[in-house]
Amino acid sequence: MTKVACVVDRNQSQLVIVDMQTRLSSVMTDHIDDVVKNCATLLQSAALLEIPTILTEQYPKGLGPTVPNLSQYMVGKKAVEKTAFSCCGEPAFNRQLLGDHSQVILAGMEAHICVLQTALDLLAQGKTVFVLEDAVISRNPENKRNALNRMREAGVIISNTESLVFEWLGVAEGDAFKKISQLVR
Repeated sequence: MTKVACVVDRNQSQLVIVDMQTRLSSVMTDHIDDVVKNCATLLQSAALLEIPTILTEQYPKGLGPTVPNLSQYMVGKKAVEKTAFSCCGEPAFNRQLLGDHSQVILAGMEAHICVLQTALDLLAQGKTVFVLEDAVISRNPENKRNALNRMREAGVIISNTESLVFEWLGVAEGDAFKKISQLVR
């Protein structure tokens, strides 16, 4: 497989936060607070830069709503409820996925189930997929590590929150730069 260098372009991007739900987050043992913080940084940065965002919830009756630290940044937007592990298995998700946005940024949980299956399905649709290793989590860190390796091998670009938001910005100037700089501190 030929590797292609790719910088994220905010005009081609769509952010997807996968299943960051209360009951699911309560069983995460490793770095959940950091992952929630990074997802919040992504949501706030996307809002500042007018990047479309989709939030999903896996079987919310059983796994609860999105964690409050994230849902507060989605005011006026309803989460896509799903039972399929891949977000692409839910017609409502596919309707919100913008065809003219060739880059999809994924964050959330669990890395080795819903994030992995979504990433692979998006690649199959011809999207350029970015997964942020500091904004995804699995109950078992080994499962996350394995998922990141599988995604990288499949052609997903593995990056991190700070790199991505500064790629979205492109320049160190303006109000958005000042606000986003505060978010990553």
